[in-house]
Amino acid sequence: MLYRFARMLLRVLFKLLYRFEAIGAGRIPAEGGVILASNHTSLLDPIALGIGVERKVHYMAKAELFNIPGFGAMITNLGAFPVKRGGVSKEAIRTAIGILREGKVMGIFPEGTRKDVGLMGKRGAMSMALRAGSAVVPVALVGSYRPFTKMKAVYGAPLDMEKLAGDGSPEAQEAATELMMSKIKEMLVTGKPAQ
Repeated sequence: MLYRFARMLLRVLFKLLYRFEAIGAGRIPAEGGVILASNHTSLLDPIALGIGVERKVHYMAKAELFNIPGFGAMITNLGAFPVKRGGVSKEAIRTAIGILREGKVMGIFPEGTRKDVGLMGKRGAMSMALRAGSAVVPVALVGSYRPFTKMKAVYGAPLDMEKLAGDGSPEAQEAATELMMSKIKEMLVTGKPAQ
């Protein structure tokens, strides 16, 4: 209930403030585990990634945020779970894979941190997708979050994970990650969903 209310409120705010538009969100599978893999330049990215999606999106968040009175409980209700400083722990990966195996949606930023340039993805998203048997949808967040300028979340077609899995080796995961990041780059340039 809190999640739906927050999503509705944030949709209105983002529409007014950033002329926000979600393009291609209908391509996200309606059931089963899904990773939404996106570029990452702002603290606002988790909001932009999730508000155009009808399904609840879960995220990893810094453990320190959960120690803030009231705020920790709120972000837990909104689908976040803690990750300790210094990289993603095995426990956080197990939690994420569990969420995917339960047929839920995870928002992941494969670059690992906010970047203004680049788009070098780490293979963790692909590794989790293969282990959980989940779909991967590349997403491009296009815009700068400057008030009253256009901001878009562009959702590509789900990647063919059966084709990409190969033998599940680190090399196959790396190749799959490169393809995913190339789709995100393409959508950042065109502003249109990738095939």
